[in-house]
Amino acid sequence: MIIRSVEEIAGTPRDVSGEGWRSRRLLVRDDEMGFSLSETSVAAGSELHLEYRHHLESCFCVEGEAEIEDLASGARHRIGPGVLYALDEHDAHVLRVSSDLRLVCVFNPPLTGGETHDARGGYAPPIGT
Repeated sequence: MIIRSVEEIAGTPRDVSGEGWRSRRLLVRDDEMGFSLSETSVAAGSELHLEYRHHLESCFCVEGEAEIEDLASGARHRIGPGVLYALDEHDAHVLRVSSDLRLVCVFNPPLTGGETHDARGGYAPPIGT
């Protein structure tokens, strides 16, 4: 059984941040669960251009407000508490945050814990999986 808190992740290599975002990786590849789980915060006013070419991601909004735009179709969706979005086709998207956002995010394949976004807004392919 794994018991872990966000507080104990703070300040460790599993506490990763970039411009406008912070992700605390509660479960990572080494935990051998087959997925990773993170609590991710995104600051109001942030606009993130993302495309996870090597991972699938789903996010459940716990608090805050945002809009997600699917760059392939141009469709825009409101994100708020209780709303899930899943990037099931490696969807290129823009996340525009209107009030501080807090998400619970699941990645498959699992993150190793220290990933940050590359120039295209994604993570490198997993190594040794």
